[in-house]
Amino acid sequence: MVWIIVGIVVVLVLALIGMYNSLVQKRIRCREAWSQIDVQLKRRYDLIPNLVESVKGYAAHEKETLERVVQARNAAIAVPSGDVKGQAQAENFLTGALRQIFALSESYPDLKANQNFLQLQEELTSTENRIAFARQHYNDTTAVYNTAREKFPGNVVAGMFGFQARDYFEIEEPAEREAPKVKF
Repeated sequence: MVWIIVGIVVVLVLALIGMYNSLVQKRIRCREAWSQIDVQLKRRYDLIPNLVESVKGYAAHEKETLERVVQARNAAIAVPSGDVKGQAQAENFLTGALRQIFALSESYPDLKANQNFLQLQEELTSTENRIAFARQHYNDTTAVYNTAREKFPGNVVAGMFGFQARDYFEIEEPAEREAPKVKF
């Protein structure tokens, strides 16, 4: 009879360890997915000053638009690491500001034909696509983690060891769900 009780306890402990390790693994995947978003956002932040400089020469009197882009970039950089909701809001604002820069190119044919501007515009568009993919990957891994955290008996283990739900990277404005459109 003692061996049966010991066997049951051993099985329960092994199951607990397995569930704990599974939650840890899923949490790490969420962190890694978030770091991929960070990498792409850093690339985006690095491209923006070059884009602004390239536009300045052609659209000097569009100072307000250029300043808005720089302010949006700086605000996005200032968001604390791991603040998913804050990062999403800052990125939404930055995306809107970038759309205004791309709209400027329609008003300035010389700018639209400038090779440096066109290259920066293409790189930024490519980066926007990478960000969209990284966001999707992050949200997918977050869904897997949150599901494992909420299902029984994972919810018991998650509660015992303090596994917190993760936020999704969401865009609040429907118009901001699209990457900036590049028109030639």
